[in-house]
Amino acid sequence: MKDILIMGIESSCDETSISIVKNGREVLSNVINSQIKIHEEYGGVVPEIASRCHTEVINGIMKEALKQAKVTLDDIDAIAVTQGPGLVGALLVGVSYAKGLSFACGKPLVAVNHIEGHIAGNYLTYKELEPPFLCLIISGGHTHLVNVKSYNEFEVLGKTRDDAVGEAFDKVARVVGLGYPGGPKVDKLAKEGEPNIKLPITHFDNLDFSFSGIKTAVINLNHKDPNINKADLCASFEIAVTEMLTSNVRKAVKEHSSDKVVLAGGVSRNCFIRDAFDRLSEELNIKVFYPEPILCTDNAAMIAAAGYYNFINGERADLTLNAVPNLKIGE
Repeated sequence: MKDILIMGIESSCDETSISIVKNGREVLSNVINSQIKIHEEYGGVVPEIASRCHTEVINGIMKEALKQAKVTLDDIDAIAVTQGPGLVGALLVGVSYAKGLSFACGKPLVAVNHIEGHIAGNYLTYKELEPPFLCLIISGGHTHLVNVKSYNEFEVLGKTRDDAVGEAFDKVARVVGLGYPGGPKVDKLAKEGEPNIKLPITHFDNLDFSFSGIKTAVINLNHKDPNINKADLCASFEIAVTEMLTSNVRKAVKEHSSDKVVLAGGVSRNCFIRDAFDRLSEELNIKVFYPEPILCTDNAAMIAAAGYYNFINGERADLTLNAVPNLKIGE
């Protein structure tokens, strides 16, 4: 059986990435250009700057991805690109570039949902992983609890009603003076503190999440007492957020009789959250998976992996493909 090589293109936010993946499971190259240093001075991603940076580097990244994979464009079977969700200007750079390559090289074009890409990142780390399983996607822009029924069938069981969990991390980091990007910095400082500050934990009858209450509580506490112990505040924030995440996953495992839980997205790199899910694994006698760190944050390998399963499922896009900044999972 012939190997299938997919070129993945990712530009939904502030990483420009192009990857070559074989058969949806083996990464031949995964070149990532991060704009973190550029956006740090602004305290967050500036959409216009992100788009311009994507435009400046994307062609060079494509050439480097081919070089590292030791293949040519002739060897590529299809081009998979993030259609959404994400920043519209940033998405358009990747979509436009993918359409140009597709037309120039006569290669099939495959659209990929960024959230589904995060799920597929686990297939690259765990060659044995197959659906069905439950997946918790936790990132700067998304918080979803998804029943992954097959490689191409997704049922959203719960999602955030306000802030994404990564967005809450970034805002807490900004308030306590840690800067951007917030998640890793909060996680690092939390290791020096004690979770001795009571923060509100929001639960619903269903499997939805809410992080605005805890974010506002942290902001108010810091405002009332600027000398409050920041490490303790970060540790308390992390433990409250983790309780909300594990509580919903625990309920979902029991409701769906699932024995596999997959984590995905940038926040799944968080050490405290990983430790909590390791304990949950023992408590419920289930298997818990999370990608290697480089595959947690935005990257094109996960897009190529998801694109592979879309491609073999017969899905194709044409040159009218457009960016969809609010694209929902399963669409």
